[in-house]
Amino acid sequence: MKSKLTQIHQIRFLLLSVFFIHINCASSQTTEKTKNKKPNIIYILADDLGIGDVSIYNENSKIQTPNLDKMGQEGMLFSDAHTSSSVCTPTRYGILTGRYNWRTPLKEFVTWGNSPSLIRKNRLTVAQLLKNNGYKTANIGKWHLGLNWTMKNNNPEFEHFSDKTNRLNFKNIDYSKPLKFGPLNMGFDYSYMISASLNMPPFVYLENDKATMIPKGISSQTKKQSPFATWIKGDIADDFKHDQVLPNIVNKSISFIKENANKKAPFFMYIPLPSPHNPVLPIAPWKGKSEINSPYADFVMMIDDLMGTIFKTLKEQGIDENTLVVFASDNGFATTNDLKTLRKEKHSPSYIYSGYKGSYLEGGHRVPFLVKWPKKIKPNSVSDATICTTDFIATCADIINYNFKDNEAEDSFSMMPLLTNDGNYLRKATIHHDKYGVFAIRKGDWKLVVSPNSGVMASGKTKKHKDIFSEEILYNLKTDIKEKKNIASKYPEKVKELKELLIKQIREGRSTSGKIQKNDAITGEWPQANFAF
Repeated sequence: MKSKLTQIHQIRFLLLSVFFIHINCASSQTTEKTKNKKPNIIYILADDLGIGDVSIYNENSKIQTPNLDKMGQEGMLFSDAHTSSSVCTPTRYGILTGRYNWRTPLKEFVTWGNSPSLIRKNRLTVAQLLKNNGYKTANIGKWHLGLNWTMKNNNPEFEHFSDKTNRLNFKNIDYSKPLKFGPLNMGFDYSYMISASLNMPPFVYLENDKATMIPKGISSQTKKQSPFATWIKGDIADDFKHDQVLPNIVNKSISFIKENANKKAPFFMYIPLPSPHNPVLPIAPWKGKSEINSPYADFVMMIDDLMGTIFKTLKEQGIDENTLVVFASDNGFATTNDLKTLRKEKHSPSYIYSGYKGSYLEGGHRVPFLVKWPKKIKPNSVSDATICTTDFIATCADIINYNFKDNEAEDSFSMMPLLTNDGNYLRKATIHHDKYGVFAIRKGDWKLVVSPNSGVMASGKTKKHKDIFSEEILYNLKTDIKEKKNIASKYPEKVKELKELLIKQIREGRSTSGKIQKNDAITGEWPQANFAF
């Protein structure tokens, strides 16, 4: 009997041992799988948000942004981050492609709602890169990079990127048909967007490259009706309400996160917000919430709260630890958004910097740039490295161990060494570009503006600055952060060095190492770059 009981105990022990070994192996495999899983990646891009509008950047801010402040405290704050242009479209091109915008035929200004796609069919985007490497990808928000619409009765497609004459010509667009070329052709699995800025028609939602409703009406709002909430007269669909666009985009983003949070494939989301760009449309409970009687301040607070709902969703879904979130702005503050009231209330949307949206001065392109990735980035990290928004795609490539071909991401440098404090960040210089196409180059503390009076206005006339007579403007940002003193005549060798570097990077079609590339062919002249050819 005793022998039989001993055998039973031995069998039980053996079974339990096998069970625990199985559990430990499964646990080990799960841990290893979790450990090696690629991060989810979310890039949130505000529209016309000044660096001084985010309170973690501005100790004297009259607008409080607690959710964005918390993001900065839990991750890394970049104090010297720059967009590749000081206006909308060009910056967006650089983020998605890793290439300077002025290498395309768009040499100044922005695209319109009916402009053709600025991103060409053979151009690698960050969405395509990540999709090719197992990511589920989504574009949710304001596009503003041009789209190839399907036209009625075989009418010719729009050809010009910044054609002010035909910007309101929508009569031949066939809204019942999908786009001929849009985000779904650029690597996005899902897309929900508006075609351009919230003040630019056509006012339709496009889901998976097709209008959710065919526009049957015409809408416009003038300064007389609302001074800071205006939009251009144009086609509008019945399901399009301007003040609901931002909440809709955030709700769609949250839905996508919930649907994909616990799936096997990681996801990438590009969320370009339409705000706080004009029209400034805060709704309840944010309307009137700020203490400075400014709809713009209310709108920024609304954005901050909605960003908080996205961050909360990531945590609730249990994926925040291994989700890389970037928050940035596409350029500086737009003076049309009630600058007079903000000044009166002693709020500086450009913080300590000179200039605003459209300018080659720091306030035009130095932007808030926050990155959170708890698994990799230490809390309360601060980087004073000079980075550019074109660097995003190279950072993603670094994460997935992808090596670019010579004709990909020609102006993108990985930020991973900065985020992880491991290795060398390779960017040595950054090229700035203003609304009128004027060039500037930054290297270290030095910044050179070349041919400041060569810019081209929308009318086609040359943009002349009445108070600027020099062909080169040199600033030392360490001693003159407000850019008030042109010291070009004092440091001719520094002017020569920076100008030669700028010319080299323009001519060679790239600023990264690799085989020389061609800039896109253009029709007409390129007066802003005459110094380079």
